[in-house]
Amino acid sequence: MTTYQMNFNQDFTSLSVLSPTGLRLFSITSQDKVEEIFAKDNTEQIRIVERLFNSSLVVLVTAQKPNCLKMLHFKKKQDICNCFYPSEILCVRMNRQRLIVCLAESIHIHDIRDMKILHSIENIAPNEQGLCALSLNSHLAFPVCQTSGELRIFNASKLRTGMTIRAHDTSLSALAFSPSGALLATASERGTVIRVFCVKNGERVQEFRRGVSCVRIASLVFSASGDFLCASSNTETVHVFKIDARAVETVELKAIADVAAKSENSAKESVASAAAEESSRPVATWGGMFSKAVSSLLLPTQVSEVLAQDRSFATVQLAQGGLKHICALTRVQKEPRLLIACEDGFLYVHEFPADRGGSCKLLSVHDLRGALEDVIELELSESVQRSQTKPSNPSTLTQPSLTMLKSCAASVLIENPDPMQDNSYAGILKGDQTDSMSDSAKFRKLCDAIDTPTKLYDERQFPPVAITAKD
Repeated sequence: MTTYQMNFNQDFTSLSVLSPTGLRLFSITSQDKVEEIFAKDNTEQIRIVERLFNSSLVVLVTAQKPNCLKMLHFKKKQDICNCFYPSEILCVRMNRQRLIVCLAESIHIHDIRDMKILHSIENIAPNEQGLCALSLNSHLAFPVCQTSGELRIFNASKLRTGMTIRAHDTSLSALAFSPSGALLATASERGTVIRVFCVKNGERVQEFRRGVSCVRIASLVFSASGDFLCASSNTETVHVFKIDARAVETVELKAIADVAAKSENSAKESVASAAAEESSRPVATWGGMFSKAVSSLLLPTQVSEVLAQDRSFATVQLAQGGLKHICALTRVQKEPRLLIACEDGFLYVHEFPADRGGSCKLLSVHDLRGALEDVIELELSESVQRSQTKPSNPSTLTQPSLTMLKSCAASVLIENPDPMQDNSYAGILKGDQTDSMSDSAKFRKLCDAIDTPTKLYDERQFPPVAITAKD
């Protein structure tokens, strides 16, 4: 089976699909249609793809030159610059201010406007997975220990080293910032517990129990609002957890109180010796009163409630386990949606019941395997959705549901009476590709006449990057 590398952009409005034969970028504007906006042959053996929001700036790293970062303007179809590093590039992260390049033993911070290197973090603990996270306000998190889940927060905007947090007992496998940059979610290599920390003071805000079996976390992402956290692994279940707003507020108030207390202590130390007698009297200072007020909020029952291992708020039962799924919690046409991109080349769009939680209904499935050919866009009928609510086996469709699913997409699906065949959503949609490819040449000619959309790049917001040295 061909494996596809799927990756969302920073605001989940675009999806890149990388295969051994090609790279394609899709725009996600509605749940019913996913539009291809760029296609490129993978003759260079591309390994890493990152798109900067909805601009036409794309960063590529290839297997032929693993230590070279190439920035591409895909609308103009021209290279902007090439940057070389002392070793293989493992990860690239971007926001509107910074571009982060993570190597095994160093991290390099660029100004994304001109690609000038602003700072390099050298001699970090070996990070063979290239694990790091960058917030929209340029907080950078990365592991600092191979044997434990210890991480460091670095302010990539002001280029200042922040605090160190011991998040887990075992090494880290996933990091994710909330959109505001106030929270940091972490998961260890065991994958049983997910923790959320306050970036201001490093205090734990919440702890979620994903399950009891050890798994590899494939995707950890906050919703666009920051109210939910989604996690996928190599199992059949995607979990969505709800962030406790009251717990976040309590921890942030404590952080403010700690800052006030430190300021007060510093002021006391600078008081002249002549005022020592006056300052020795008990005085109800603002910092002291604020600390007491915050402490009164942290009742024992509430502390245990904050640190309790909460269960998932909503779930999705996937058609097949063992595959890598990348998730996104966002709004599509103003409606909350859970997007799940699978390495088998399919994009699943689910309803997300943000008000009540529970099971997330599958709304549509998009086949993104072929470059502008054999595309399947399936919207499930109400009868099929109702049949998903209480399935006897949540990982597969029941036989009546299977019949209805085939009937609603009969023009692109092939009937397969063999009961031993794959009856998953992806398996049903794939069908027999040898028959479905018969008209691919005609379809490709038709699609070649379609003009590329022009609303991809804002020259005022994302001016072209100055060209640096090329090879």
